[in-house]
Amino acid sequence: MVASLSHTDNAPQVPLLIGGEPLTTGQWLDVMDPAAPKQVVGRVAVADAALARRAVDAAQTASEKWGALEPGRRAEVLRAAMDAIEAERAANVELLVHENGKIRGEAGADIAVFAGRCRLACDLAGELSQTRRLPYKPGSEAANQPGAPPFRTEVSHLPLGVVTIVVPFNWPLAILSASLPYALIAGNAVIVKPPPTAPIALSRVLHALASKLPAGVLQVVSGSNEAVAPLITDPRIGRLVFTGSTTAGRTMMQLASAHLTRVTLELGGNDPAIVLDDAALDRPTLERMSRACFLTTGQVCMAIKRIYVHRSRYDELVTGLSEILAGQRIGAGSEATSTMGPLNTARQRDFVKSLCDEARSAGHEVRELGSIDESAQQAGGHFMRPALVLNPSPKLRIVTEEQFGPAVPILPYTDENAVISQINGEWCGLGSSVWSADLERAGKVAARVRAGSTWINNASAMAIDDRAPFGGFRQSGMGREMGSEGLLEFTESHTVTFPG
Repeated sequence: MVASLSHTDNAPQVPLLIGGEPLTTGQWLDVMDPAAPKQVVGRVAVADAALARRAVDAAQTASEKWGALEPGRRAEVLRAAMDAIEAERAANVELLVHENGKIRGEAGADIAVFAGRCRLACDLAGELSQTRRLPYKPGSEAANQPGAPPFRTEVSHLPLGVVTIVVPFNWPLAILSASLPYALIAGNAVIVKPPPTAPIALSRVLHALASKLPAGVLQVVSGSNEAVAPLITDPRIGRLVFTGSTTAGRTMMQLASAHLTRVTLELGGNDPAIVLDDAALDRPTLERMSRACFLTTGQVCMAIKRIYVHRSRYDELVTGLSEILAGQRIGAGSEATSTMGPLNTARQRDFVKSLCDEARSAGHEVRELGSIDESAQQAGGHFMRPALVLNPSPKLRIVTEEQFGPAVPILPYTDENAVISQINGEWCGLGSSVWSADLERAGKVAARVRAGSTWINNASAMAIDDRAPFGGFRQSGMGREMGSEGLLEFTESHTVTFPG
């Protein structure tokens, strides 16, 4: 099969990274360009179970010395190591465009967010240096109570040891940086499993970063889920971090349960936008809403996946979004004229199309907008025009399931209380948004929505405050990433009690 693919000989080959050493196995995974599926972007070496166990061995050894350093010292080392990723930034942006399919501006943002989040995590190192003291005070009211413990106690936070992070394809560097730097600052050694369809730029960045860290503190292991299962099932794994679908999250949780491995799961979201009757639907607002729906061709976990708009504003919203989407040009992310790239896989494109076809067959209007570049069509990429599905039945899959692609249903409502009640009773609860000209009113509505994040007059990746924790309610996941809460996820609380 390899011989029939284009430019294979010139494609970069990225080894594994285990114990500070780049390793090849003789087995390679070809990574294809979703804009031109016969084009090989590069290859990554793939591991087997023995190499996966070797990575856990190396991480366990490295974690002992790394975890013994003061948090501030770990932050200094990580900050200095960040300089190593700058030299190949431009090359990695291009590789990410071709392996992921996203447009060049998004690829550049992916790497920039990685750097920014790493620095934010370093800034939090001081929080781990603080030991909380619970003193015993003879003569105090508490001490004089019958049975009052005559103790003084210190509470500190210790690293877990070894952390495995399984990364998705859509924003691989940005999503990894919601956990990787926090795990490192907390004193853990980390093993990263890159996404099979977009591993190259991510692996290259991590190789550069790891070259400036102690051997074994950061490792990169690619391979099939079965081959690298020890990265999840080995009892020495202190925490598994997984970002992906809710279905896959259940599988990860099952595997981790064998040894009660702690999990952070950032899973699927079917994120609603609630557009109130007083919302400003001017051009800038509609452009923000459109980006929140269709960034990365809709392949963003916290993207707007459905819009509930007050019936009095329905026509205005549909007309405004249609006008914006009509100007979209869909093509290869490497083309400067492209405003939207392909979906990452043909399977996902076909799934999103099936949701639209189902709605169309049920008698609902599916408004496909924008144009696909002719040369892109000839290349056979996984392209799809963005679609608005108008006033569909709330029972259709386009409404109830996460489409993870460029198709968004718009549903009119008259009773906002009914919409909020419905949303709060659903399976998902990752992101949400409220749109109103009255920020105080919007804040009151947002406070009633049970989701991990609720944005006002914005949504999705461009609206995230990286200082705050991020995660989901219900089947959208468990645990939190980023912020102080995200840092403490990678520690154990350690209580030491002295006699009073």
